Order: sequence, then C-alpha cells, then structure tokens
Amino acid sequence: MRLGMLLRYHGDHLALDEVLEAERLGYSSVWSGEAYGTDAVTPTAWILARTTRIKAGVGIMQMQARTPACTAMTALTLQALSNNRFLLGIGASGPQVVEGWHGVPFGKPMARTREYIEILRKILKREAPLQHDGELYQIPYTGPGATGLGKPLKSILHGDPDMPIYAASITPIGLKVAGEVADGVLPIFISPEKAGLVTKPLQEGIARGRAGRSLADFDVAPFVRINMGPDLQACRDALKPELALYIGGMGARSKNFYNDFAKQMGYEAAAAKIQDAFLGGRRAEAIAAVPDALVDETCLVGSPERIKDRLNAWKEAGSRHEVGSMLLSGVTINSLRVVAEAVL
Repeated sequence: MRLGMLLRYHGDHLALDEVLEAERLGYSSVWSGEAYGTDAVTPTAWILARTTRIKAGVGIMQMQARTPACTAMTALTLQALSNNRFLLGIGASGPQVVEGWHGVPFGKPMARTREYIEILRKILKREAPLQHDGELYQIPYTGPGATGLGKPLKSILHGDPDMPIYAASITPIGLKVAGEVADGVLPIFISPEKAGLVTKPLQEGIARGRAGRSLADFDVAPFVRINMGPDLQACRDALKPELALYIGGMGARSKNFYNDFAKQMGYEAAAAKIQDAFLGGRRAEAIAAVPDALVDETCLVGSPERIKDRLNAWKEAGSRHEVGSMLLSGVTINSLRVVAEAVL
C-alpha cells in the first residue's frame, strides 16, 4: 500500500514543509483538489517545481470546467516539466458547483466520464489526429455557430501514452464506470472493513473494460483524514465538521452522493439526521450527529499507538488490493512520520 497526502483547498498555505517531509519519508504522491476557490492545477505545478521525486496529482480537475483537450494539454505539459511525476484525476463534481459556479449544465456525469477519458486517451496516444463524435463532445465541432474551418489535430507534445487516469467516484454506477475506463479511483472516504462497497462495483466495471486487468492493476486511492493527539474524543470532534459538510450539505436533499454512501455503510439514521440539521441551518446539531464510529472507521484519530494499531486494518485491505494508495488529509510532520513508520 502506497502513501500519499492531500493539500488543503486554501491557496495561502500549501504546506511545503509537510510535502518535503513526505518526499523524504518515501511517500508516493501529493494531491491538490478544487471546489469553488483554489484550482487544482496551480498548487500541483508549484509542488512539482519544489520537489524532485514525489509525484503530484490533481484530485480532481472538474470536467465541466475544461474541455478534454484543455485537460490533456495541462497534463502533458506538467508531465513534461516534472519528469513524468504528474498524476491526472478527473471528476464530475456535483450539480451545485457545476451549475451554480461554472454556469454549465450538470448533464450526464457517467456519459461525460466515458467520453472525456476516451478523448484523453486518444490525445495521449497520438495514433491519429483527434476526432470524436459523441453525445456530449464533437471534435472537430460542426454544430451551431461552427465556422466549418475546424480540422482534426494531433498533439504537438509527445507524452506518456499510458498516463494513468484517475476518476473521482463514490456511487455504485460511478465506480463501475471508473473501473471500466479509468486506472484508479479517488473515493472521498472509505472503511477498510467495508471496502467492498467500493471494490465490488469497481470489479464489475474492470471486467467490462480492457482485457487482462484485475483489481490488482487498479489503484483505489481513498482520502483518509488524520488527526493525532492525546485526547481521542477531541481528535474525533475536530474531524466531524468536514464529514458533516459532505454528508449533510454537499448536495441537495434529493442528490447527495456522500449521504448515500454513509447510508450504505450502515449509518442510515445518522446520515438522515445530519442532512436534516445541516440543510435546516443547524450546523452544530449536524456536526454533533456524526457518529464516533463513523469517524473511527474512515479516519485515523488519537494517539500514535492507536493510529498504528488502526493502520493494521488498512494494511490488510491493501494486501487484498482493496486499497492501493492511502491519501492522508490534515497531516502534520509528526503524523506523517508515525504513518510512514507503520506502513513503509
């Protein structure tokens, strides 16, 4: 099982000391995300410029914010500038961000993922000038407003044609599509004891994809929040606001993928209570409704000894290929060292 770390969304502090320590310790990767503030690409480029060995990835670039060709150009450029240390993650985000921030239709996320990755692979492989005639993308474009002057083009840059592509997903149908067309998946949270919620649909998709692949060839790279300290309950409580935000507020009542996943994990009543409170403006109540057990299952909390003991379950999941990379969120220098000592 490989180790990685996540950068925070805030652009004013990019935790360079932690990144450099992770590189020294042998961590495999560092990832930057985006919501509706800091973009994912700029911090990733900055990290690649300040490091020499660790890989840096975007987790994720929102598909609706960029054409597939724009994403491919960004990936090829960062790959070339970093000696092939760039990792590409794409995702559909959610309707609140896509329509409320980017001002474009959320549309059909699964169809978009399929077409987007198909176009990315065509660009990376450079086997022919780019052409695509799909439901969502037509290249060259010949629809309303077209000049008729567009022609198929081939990337000037020659990158790695087998660049791994990660997809962000947590829904059963999304995981099936990721398994079929991607090389890795970035679940927002996971329980090592219940990793089958992710890997079962993934395996269904893998079986439908390119021949000869298995779960061992696919990188399941979940986000794992960590908060190390002597007071176990204080460590749990510090992580509950973020979990409450995702389970309660990242989406509408009728469409919240994270809430659905918490219910699949067995927290139906808590997930409903968190959402009711959060959408009702009672955030403190929503945070208080996050079960300690959910934090313990999906996060690493408490003393160094407790975290090391809990890592045994994650390593067992790694030995079953149910977790390929553990991406730690909220790291400190000390917690990076504790996890590295137990895993690497």
